[in-house]
Amino acid sequence: MSGGTRARRHPTVARLVRAVSWVVLLGVTALVTVAVLVPRLAGATPYTVLTGSMSPAYPAGTLVVVRPVDLEDVRVGDVVTYQLRSGEPAVATHRVVGVGWTADGEKVLTTRGDANAAVDAAPVREVQLRGEVWYSVPWVGHLNVLLSPGQHQLLVQLAAGALFLYAAVLLLRGWRSDPGHTPARHAAEHGLPHVSSRRARGVLVTPPGRHAGSQHDESDAAPATAAASEEVSA
Repeated sequence: MSGGTRARRHPTVARLVRAVSWVVLLGVTALVTVAVLVPRLAGATPYTVLTGSMSPAYPAGTLVVVRPVDLEDVRVGDVVTYQLRSGEPAVATHRVVGVGWTADGEKVLTTRGDANAAVDAAPVREVQLRGEVWYSVPWVGHLNVLLSPGQHQLLVQLAAGALFLYAAVLLLRGWRSDPGHTPARHAAEHGLPHVSSRRARGVLVTPPGRHAGSQHDESDAAPATAAASEEVSA
């Protein structure tokens, strides 16, 4: 492989590596944003689907982000998360298939998992309702199950720091590997003086019929100067 071919391929590989790195960076950033940052800013809560009762819409391992909702605003077809027993942490995420009222005039919801043949045994009361599913992220729930609340906070901080550092490294590498970013170009763009490290090399040519020590007029000096200048610019 010739040197010219290697020189042409190297910038292409470098650009490809940078492109892949940016895709990875953006992917991780988007994942942390939708799974952690957006829920916190919006007052929503992420939950993990543990069973297949809501398949295929929300298979096991899906992270569902649930935002608060008034029971009066819930409609048939909405997917809600509710406590199995009021005041207890265990929750379920099922679809609303009916709306009714108790003998006391309290509005309740009838729910069912998409993969279940029968409706849930007990209706959902307002005190049990945690919210409606806002959006979901497939597979991320598996990671969410393994982390405690304190570890979630640590993960956010580490991810933010790592992303910032990674972005800085990519930008620095891109700046250094830019073939057009030369000291001369940088000086020209910022109005700075530039001193080239290349030394001008020329050959002093003595016109025919002249000796180095003999006198000559201005017309004889011009060709020698021109010859030296041409060697420098080359």
